[in-house]
Amino acid sequence: MILIAGGTGQLGTRVVELLTTRGLEVRVLTREPARAQHLKSDLTEVVPGDVENRADVVRAARGAGTIISAIHGFTGNKDHGPRAVDWKGNGNLIKAAKAGGAEHFILDSVQQAAPDHPGELYRMKYMAEQELRASGLAWTIIRPTAYMETWGKLVGEPLVKTGKTMVFGRGNNPINFVSAYDVARFVELAVVDPALRNAVIEVSGPENLTMRQVVSTFERETGKKGKVSSVPLPAMRVMSVLMRPVNAVMTRQIETGVMMDTRDMCADPSERCRRYPSIALTSLAEVVRRDYL
Repeated sequence: MILIAGGTGQLGTRVVELLTTRGLEVRVLTREPARAQHLKSDLTEVVPGDVENRADVVRAARGAGTIISAIHGFTGNKDHGPRAVDWKGNGNLIKAAKAGGAEHFILDSVQQAAPDHPGELYRMKYMAEQELRASGLAWTIIRPTAYMETWGKLVGEPLVKTGKTMVFGRGNNPINFVSAYDVARFVELAVVDPALRNAVIEVSGPENLTMRQVVSTFERETGKKGKVSSVPLPAMRVMSVLMRPVNAVMTRQIETGVMMDTRDMCADPSERCRRYPSIALTSLAEVVRRDYL
């Protein structure tokens, strides 16, 4: 039995599909069972629960040989953000895995996770990585770059639906984007291939694109043009301070926008391609054609 926390999310849904296609039994832990109805099958069990609740996690982990964490607290409010979900929630999963006799723990982290990173998500993912490494469990840490599907939805989809979109900052800083489908393939491989145990897998996509190039890709592939506006960096920095006491989610999004417009977010996938040639790289153009045409 494989337990996956976050199985109804962008990555988790694809992982469940890949594993059940292999004939593997999967248990999905979710706070919202109604969102998991499309995943139900003879091989899929859906259990209600919250990773922030230790009892829920212990119950869900019972009998699981492999535990996959695909959870993210980036869009959670101040009580359910990265600290509560990505650090403490993962800590609950790791402890339950060890207590329940699980053989393997797979953690979906993020590239550039570090204790001094300006982004809270990155710091909390780093904390979870360290706890997992020290747990005594066999582990795999998967570190993807930014998801194409997430930023396509935020930046490209409004252009397609309304004829206008917005980029944070200047929009000319190159960023590596990876498809959640490709990341899910690595999670699948980590489940079935013992060679990926006790390893950190850096998963990047084929292109480093600016946000304005993301918009241009949507325009080219869909044939729809639109108005592109931007929020200046100084205004974003002021907004992040003003919004911090009242809206944790918006503050986090603005801070991430500043980071993605000013920090080195590039990655080189050549080493990944050399080591794992069976997993092809998906381009943003392919994602746009798949999801929006």
